[in-house]
Amino acid sequence: MHSTFFNSLSILFLITSCFVQSQNIKTIQLKPLGAKNFSTIVPLGNILELSFDDLEADQKEYSYKIEQFSFDWKPSALLSSEYIDGFDQNSIQEVENSFNTLQSYTHYNVQIPNATTNITKSGNYQISVLDEDDTVVFTRRFTLYESIATVGVSVLRSRNTKTINQQQTVQFIVNHNALNINNPSQEIKVAVLQNNNWKTAITDLKPQFYRKKQLEYKYVNASNFWGGNEFLNFDTKVIRTPNLKTARVIQKDIYHHYLYPQEVRAKKSYTYNPDINGQFVIRTLEGNNPDTEADYVSLHFALETAKISDKEVYLYGAFNNYAISATNQMTYDEAVGMYTATIILKQGFYNYSFVTKNSDAVLDTHEISGTHYQTENEYQVLIYYKPFGTYYDSVIGIGTGFFNQR
Repeated sequence: MHSTFFNSLSILFLITSCFVQSQNIKTIQLKPLGAKNFSTIVPLGNILELSFDDLEADQKEYSYKIEQFSFDWKPSALLSSEYIDGFDQNSIQEVENSFNTLQSYTHYNVQIPNATTNITKSGNYQISVLDEDDTVVFTRRFTLYESIATVGVSVLRSRNTKTINQQQTVQFIVNHNALNINNPSQEIKVAVLQNNNWKTAITDLKPQFYRKKQLEYKYVNASNFWGGNEFLNFDTKVIRTPNLKTARVIQKDIYHHYLYPQEVRAKKSYTYNPDINGQFVIRTLEGNNPDTEADYVSLHFALETAKISDKEVYLYGAFNNYAISATNQMTYDEAVGMYTATIILKQGFYNYSFVTKNSDAVLDTHEISGTHYQTENEYQVLIYYKPFGTYYDSVIGIGTGFFNQR
């Protein structure tokens, strides 16, 4: 993979590591309302719902704030009044306490757009949740698009002989019949995402071929992603008894689930294992409303391997927004020859993997899990348009592609 991508990835993780989320805030989800998908890339006007829990369970006053960003996530030049009809900041009104759970919590949710906040322009956005002192508690990204251009996406096995067994190549064509684009290399920007993960996005591609009302991006190496491996998973919808992934369950102040130790998969052959591409779903069999009736479980993870010199090991997935912090860092236990970690998570079905971080804060997502060209991944291609004389990057189309050998 090219050096620009690695440099950008390193910077992104350094930025992420500087942001400290309150340990009481859990189960942050931003997803389309009512949809059975996890993407925060939705048509302009569609509803996204943000929800989270506060384990202090004292019904704090939280508010949200909406900000627009450029294609490369720099602050927009527009005033909020130019992309929002209403207020860019408002209090979160939907608040409920947990019911019949060992771990008490308060559940918050807000929908965007709503009666007081209506976003009028496509583009990249960030929603921030602020406490009573207007201090940012956490942020999440989302993208609103218009269907002006159509995007055809193909996902292929890498053609680079050095990475043919480890990488996948994303190629795409943009048809813009409704637009006269004068200078595509300057006016058009793209972002290519693997499994809705902005941390590994590629954004420095320019069209290679220009045809009438069509742009082609058929790179051999610049649009390559590591295939990775299918995510590991566990399910805690049944809280009192072990299951296939859980060795034992103990009830203390809350329930503790001890997962079976995992092995390093880096040198193993690819094995098909259905996953949900790193995401998680909150669910419980102990109640009717998982938002307030799902309990919290103390999950005990273990990775069976020798200690990895000069590197740190972390648990990784959408459950922690692919972030790196002390909360999801594993520690090595010399006595048992394993890395271990304990994380409190709400009942549900979770995907996760293991990653390493070196002394330069660069992550390696496949040193432990391995990487294979056969891995099933979903890719999103976003097309940004900023014609001469305008001040923001609109999103004029998206395309989706899958790598599926089956």
